Amino acid sequence: MNFWIILAVTFFAGMGAGLGTGFAGMSAAAVISPMLITFLGMEPYMAVGIALASDVLASAASAWTYGKNGNLDIRNALVMLAAVLLFTMVGSWVSSLVPGAAMGSMSVFMTFLLGIKFIVKPVLVTGSGLAALDRPARIRKSLIWGSLIGFICGFVGAGGGMMMLLVLTSFLGYSLKMAVGTSVFVMAFTALTGAVSHFAIGGLPDPVILGLCMLFTLLWAQIAARFANKAKPETLNRAVGVVLVVLGFVIMAFQFLA
Repeated sequence: MNFWIILAVTFFAGMGAGLGTGFAGMSAAAVISPMLITFLGMEPYMAVGIALASDVLASAASAWTYGKNGNLDIRNALVMLAAVLLFTMVGSWVSSLVPGAAMGSMSVFMTFLLGIKFIVKPVLVTGSGLAALDRPARIRKSLIWGSLIGFICGFVGAGGGMMMLLVLTSFLGYSLKMAVGTSVFVMAFTALTGAVSHFAIGGLPDPVILGLCMLFTLLWAQIAARFANKAKPETLNRAVGVVLVVLGFVIMAFQFLA
C-alpha cells in the first residue's frame, strides 16, 4: 500500500485518538481501530491490537502530565484498576457465550451523548464530592463501579475510558481534570494488558503502521493533556464535549461505511 496513504490515515487516527485520550481519557481503540479497518483494510483483531498499543504510551504520558499538576488520584485508581482488569476478563468470557455486537454501537452513541452533556451541563465541581466520602466508601464505590466498567468493556470491547469518565464525575464527585487523570492512569494498564494478549495470540503487526500510530497518538495526547491542565473548568468541559461529539459522530460514520 502507498506509504503516503498509510501516513495520512495513521496521522488522523492518532490525532483523534490522542485528543480523545488527553482531553477525555478515552481509549485509543475507539478511534484507531475503525480507521485502520475502514481505510487500510486491516484485519479487525490486529487493528485493535495496534490501537491498544498506541493507547499505552499516550495514556501513561497523559497520566504523568495530569499527575504533575495534582490531578491524579492514585489510591482510588489502583483499587478501580484491579476491579476493571478482573471483570474485563469476566466480560470477555461472557461475550464469547452471548452475542453482543449490537452493544458496540450503543457505546459509540453514548460517547456522542456524553459529549453533548459536557457542553450543555459542564462539570464544575472541585472534588468536594470525593472529599466527602470516607476511605471505606471510596474503596467500595471504586470496586463496584470498576467491576461494572470492566465487565462492559470486556463484553463490548470498547468504551471503558468513556464510562470511567462518566462514573468518576457523576457518581464519585471528581472534578473533570481529576477524573481524566485517573481515567488515563487506569487505561494505560488495561491497554497494556490487552495489547500484549492481542500480539501474543495474533502475532506482531506491521511495524510501520504500529510505530506511526503510537507516535501520532502520543504527540496529540500530550498536546491535549497540557492544554487541559492549564484550561479553566468551563473551557475544558466544552473542549472535552466537542472532542467526544466529533469522535462519536466520526466513529458512527466509519461503522456505517464499513
